[in-house]
Parts: sequence; structure tokens; C-alpha cells
Amino acid sequence: MSEAKVRGTVHVIEETKTFGQKGFRKRLVVLEQDKGRFTNYVPVEFVQDECDKVDQMSVGDEVEITYRLNGRKWQRDENSEVKYFLNAEALQFVIVNEKNAGGSTQVPSSAVI
Repeated sequence: MSEAKVRGTVHVIEETKTFGQKGFRKRLVVLEQDKGRFTNYVPVEFVQDECDKVDQMSVGDEVEITYRLNGRKWQRDENSEVKYFLNAEALQFVIVNEKNAGGSTQVPSSAVI
């Protein structure tokens, strides 16, 4: 696993979704980055207790998110095609510039899941 940071403007904040009998929770935040000739959209996933911290963000806020890359392999059966998936899992974030305020707020992560 690898940790890095990404910075951008909050474009979308989805509702928390719950999966399976154990209640795994996931919430997607999409950051927008203006790259001049094009706009880049970066999806970042918050999982379990981290989902609740997203309530401190608003669409339009500029944030910096520390994340780790997770990858997995999936194959329906031994005769089917192998597929690989990659996601960016948020560990913590800092609100660099709030849409309707100013200043900086750091929201630390709890224990890494």
C-alpha cells in the first residue's frame, strides 16, 4: 500500500452506503481539479467511521486528502476473465479553504482500518 495526498475542490459528496451482513460502510467524495485545458475528477472513498467525518465538508470546499491506494483482483470463476480494481481510500483530510468561510480545519483520521 502507498500513501499520498490529493488536493481539489469538493465536487460531489455521496450519501453513505452500507453493504453486507457485517454493515461495511462506504462514502464517495469526488474532487475537481482544474488542469487548464481540462478538468480532472478524482473519486476518493471514505470507509467505516471515516464516513461520518465527511459531514464536515461541503461542496465547493477546497480540501487536501491523504489517501492510500488499494487494489484487488476479482474473477467470477477459474474460466472467466480476471479483473483488477483500484481505489483511493481516504485516511484524513484538511479543509484548506471553506466555500463560505475561510481558514483551515484539520480532521484527523481514527485508526486505520
